[in-house]
Amino acid sequence: MHLPATVVRKQAIGWCLLCLALSAGLAAAAQEQPNLRHPFVIVLGIAQDGGYPQTGCRRSCCERAWSEPALRRSVVSLAVVDPISGERWLFECTPDFRQQLRALDQAQSADPADAAPALRGVFLTHAHIGHYAGLLQFGREVLGAKQVPVHVMPRFAEFLQTAAPWSQLVQLKNVELQPLAAGQAVRLNERLTVTPVVVPHRDEFSETVAFRIDGPQRKVLFLPDIDKWERWERAIEQELAAVDIAYLDATFFDGAELPGRDMQEIPHPFVVESLQRFGRLDRTERAKVRLIHFNHTNPLLDPESPATRQVRAAGLGIAEEGERLEL
Repeated sequence: MHLPATVVRKQAIGWCLLCLALSAGLAAAAQEQPNLRHPFVIVLGIAQDGGYPQTGCRRSCCERAWSEPALRRSVVSLAVVDPISGERWLFECTPDFRQQLRALDQAQSADPADAAPALRGVFLTHAHIGHYAGLLQFGREVLGAKQVPVHVMPRFAEFLQTAAPWSQLVQLKNVELQPLAAGQAVRLNERLTVTPVVVPHRDEFSETVAFRIDGPQRKVLFLPDIDKWERWERAIEQELAAVDIAYLDATFFDGAELPGRDMQEIPHPFVVESLQRFGRLDRTERAKVRLIHFNHTNPLLDPESPATRQVRAAGLGIAEEGERLEL
């Protein structure tokens, strides 16, 4: 049986198109598959120490979030995950640790029946409540953890060793303190390193550091708390130039957020100050910035606010919970 030439040509063209589609699909899959093996950072929280909405707040900034759970945000935290080894590290251990660990488990496994890997370590920036209070969850009342490495600066280590109830975690070996040294990199594995960088902040109980996280392809700066850019002996512009993405302190949008409060008692770079300072940089550098650590009064928590539009128009980013960045 002989088919008409036009039918043969149509069949041939159809097969060619199918082959091209399959080839394109395989090529795309080949390009995507290696990405699944890259280590990555995932954002687990973006709010200031009290979370959003904040305890006791009945103002308009929080009232909507009380009634709409989808608007709520956890306290600032990142995690670093290496999909090849299955290892993961937590940056900050917040009062929202329970939900954040669950979110991290779900990010690493599509099957809820899979056993979640243990944390390979926790890195803490400083001893303010939102950044370390979750350590209590490692104690015998909850996880009963075994020697989880907790990386802290020397003053912070001494505080945890001597002040109850934190000292009990050390005595019962729920955690194992790993003192950091400023500027000295900690090698997590053959693909990842973390370097603490001292920053000025209210250091009642500990030093304060930022962390630079280095992966095979990208470098990330995690700097959720600092007094003011001009009080730092380093230039934030130079630190920004040395990384690919920077999660930076944006606690308050401006100085009018807390009426009746002396903002000099709780200094942070106002977002309006950062906009002015980073506005002098070229757009590529500005695009590296991901603002984070928002007080419950900060209008950047509202994605539709004029403040949010102003930040985006200036070329800066706003961190979102669940976002990932390949390292």
